Amino acid sequence: MKRNTFVLSFVVLAAAGLAHAGTYTIDQAHSNVSFKVRHLVSKTAGQFNDFNGTIVADFADLDASSVAFTIQAASIDTENEDRDKHLRSEDFFDVGTYPEITFVSKKITKSGENTFAVTGTLTMHGVAKTVTLPVTFLGEGPSPWGGRVAGWEIQTTLDRKDYGIIWNKALDAGGMILGDEVEITINLETKSE
Repeated sequence: MKRNTFVLSFVVLAAAGLAHAGTYTIDQAHSNVSFKVRHLVSKTAGQFNDFNGTIVADFADLDASSVAFTIQAASIDTENEDRDKHLRSEDFFDVGTYPEITFVSKKITKSGENTFAVTGTLTMHGVAKTVTLPVTFLGEGPSPWGGRVAGWEIQTTLDRKDYGIIWNKALDAGGMILGDEVEITINLETKSE
């Protein structure tokens, strides 16, 4: 029975494309952390430009796998200087008090052929909450510059009010300027030595 389990694990690992378990660091030049939030009748997009992290990936033993990810809140960028200054202020991220947004995994489970549910602690604006992020494994292989690369994608939605980011303004005609839900997309190219 143990032999069959080992063979099955190897087949699953090979099919997923990650035949080389290891520690991967984020290649920031080929990765992005972006978001969208409703503004009046449309959606405004932005991104964070400074982030780093480590993924320990072992598809044969998910208990040995982990994720640690940090975003510098002051690196928020919506291509509008006045808006970015407001977002860095106490009304929103209050980057002077809470300079980092962090995620540290506690548990990783397989949810599909190349998808995983990564549960951990997300800390933002001084509030720590347990969340489960849906992660898609995009592939892995040798890098032309040495070592190996692996790709990952995360798409999720968070309620900013859950993290104490509550600023808004009522409209004369009813409703509010900003939506509460923030759509987040993270694409990571990671590398190992």
